[in-house]
Amino acid sequence: MNAERMGIQMNNEAVVGSLLGTAIGDALGLPYEGISPARAARMLGEPSRYRFFLGKGMVSDDTEHSCMVLQALIDSAGNDDKFAAHFARRLKRWFLTLPAGIGIATAKSSMKLLIGINPNRSGIFSAGNGPAMRSAILGAAIDDLARLRQLVKASTRITHTDPKAEQGAFAVALATRTAKKNQHPSASDYFKQLRELLAEDEAEEFLDCIAEVEKSIATSETTIEFTTRQYGKRGVSGYTLQTVPAVLHAWLRYPTDYRTAITTVIQCGGDADTTAAILGGIIGAGVGRNGIPEELLNGLIEWPRTVRWMENLAEVYASNQSANSPIRSPKLPLWKVLTRNLFFLIIVLFHGFRRLVPPY
Repeated sequence: MNAERMGIQMNNEAVVGSLLGTAIGDALGLPYEGISPARAARMLGEPSRYRFFLGKGMVSDDTEHSCMVLQALIDSAGNDDKFAAHFARRLKRWFLTLPAGIGIATAKSSMKLLIGINPNRSGIFSAGNGPAMRSAILGAAIDDLARLRQLVKASTRITHTDPKAEQGAFAVALATRTAKKNQHPSASDYFKQLRELLAEDEAEEFLDCIAEVEKSIATSETTIEFTTRQYGKRGVSGYTLQTVPAVLHAWLRYPTDYRTAITTVIQCGGDADTTAAILGGIIGAGVGRNGIPEELLNGLIEWPRTVRWMENLAEVYASNQSANSPIRSPKLPLWKVLTRNLFFLIIVLFHGFRRLVPPY
């Protein structure tokens, strides 16, 4: 097998592993979202299995955005200038399907897109973790660093214009690219490369946060100890300067142990579905589909965005890497997505009411 073919195969395994890893982390963390670690332990127990709906799991916008990014990559057929337009088109359609729990910056940006504002000017000044949650799939799919930077920038600025959001998203994409090339990455090498690549981006505040991760890893501090010391007992917020450092810490502590890593980052509390989704996307790219517990894949009851549909999406991307006539990305019928979202909203409301009663 020639080097080019081997590279394509490695990327294919990374893409499907990252996409499914994102989905499983998202589904495991979803019931724990926004709850402090102490209360989550009393109310839900250990996040070692699905606790969203009758022992089954469903995904949130973290997985949906990762799928849309991969669809945009497919439909732009390698033309990075068209990527933003394709992603923006899918973002508008997604917004109209009434997704639950959408972030404020993403909601405002989606509305701006719907009234015809160009994707280059639709973003909101925010450093939320929305761009980071959809950037792992870019690191799994793209090898070239310059191209990866450009795609992360395009994906980020459609919804978020604060430079810290882009820096966090790129750190996640670079981590995923690193994971797919080396299952046992050198933390010092990763941090060194990240600092060099962000050296001209006025990223001092972001890199200061990353330096805290590097020092913590060097002292063998656990991820839970690190997040508690840095962010307090309420858990990791949706601010990219908390989300991304927490995820990077868990990845470097457990680079090949998918289950332990995901369980640990959820136990850190806060925005648990997003931290677990991002982490799952990074580690999934390294361990591939076979490194994700089969019972968790079988326990996902998503429809119409099923496990098989996501696998097919990754397969289409893989096929297009060497095809003369690229295939369009698979579509999801609007009525199916709306039906699913209504069902999902009912369960989310149930969880919301459940949180009004003890244990506190």
